[in-house]
Amino acid sequence: MKKIKKLNTTRPAFWFFCQQENFWVLDNDQLPKESLKTLAVNFDENSSKYLLGYHLGLPCILVDLQNQSIDLPQGEWRGLRDCMLQSDDVLSALLGRAWQVANFVRTHKFCGQCGEKMLTIAWEVAAQCRNCGHRAYPRISPAVIMAVVKDGQILLGKNKRNKGEIYSVLAGFVEVGETLEQTVAREVKEEAGINIKNIRYFSSQPWPFPHNIMVGYIADYDSGEIVVDTNELIDADWYSADNLPDIPGEHTIARKLINEALSLK
Repeated sequence: MKKIKKLNTTRPAFWFFCQQENFWVLDNDQLPKESLKTLAVNFDENSSKYLLGYHLGLPCILVDLQNQSIDLPQGEWRGLRDCMLQSDDVLSALLGRAWQVANFVRTHKFCGQCGEKMLTIAWEVAAQCRNCGHRAYPRISPAVIMAVVKDGQILLGKNKRNKGEIYSVLAGFVEVGETLEQTVAREVKEEAGINIKNIRYFSSQPWPFPHNIMVGYIADYDSGEIVVDTNELIDADWYSADNLPDIPGEHTIARKLINEALSLK
């Protein structure tokens, strides 16, 4: 990724126009994919602009409008989560990246060390203080997410922060001085009261709400009875493949963990 000084108005690209916490989506539920000249959209050219990568041979460009109000020639503003659900895996990941870059630029205008103004770096996503030289990069917060299995069943809980009736695998943030595996064991013990063993890595997924990297694991039940931490969960229980409650969508690592643990297709 790098900062763009001046946009090419005649070259087609995937456009990630971000206003507050929303993205511009066209009437066909797709991101704009024409030249700026064809799109005929007017905005402040001093807005932060970054090249996020390439998709289908086209550059993917973030234009962060922040609170700037513009008239859309078509389409509407939609939240990040809805946009990601409507996009393929590559564009979904790029949307997450776009939001994290925009969030970084907005929250690093001043130095956290001395308070002076920060300068954006042109060749990478970073900001450096013009006074003390402190350099900052986008924050990434590591978290673990784990499927615990027991006799063909999986441990699922209903988190207090989740909307609706969705049940999912447990998750939690890594604390200072912990290995990822230690976090897995600690979080399961704290939230569900049980001990686990045979912790093994599964996969990972960037999760831009607002800047997480979810590291997935599968583990086996060892001992103990479920005791729910009511500060985190409303409910938790063991479920088999034929009696699952409402679970997360296919685009999430949580669903992939559930499918893998229960051998679902």
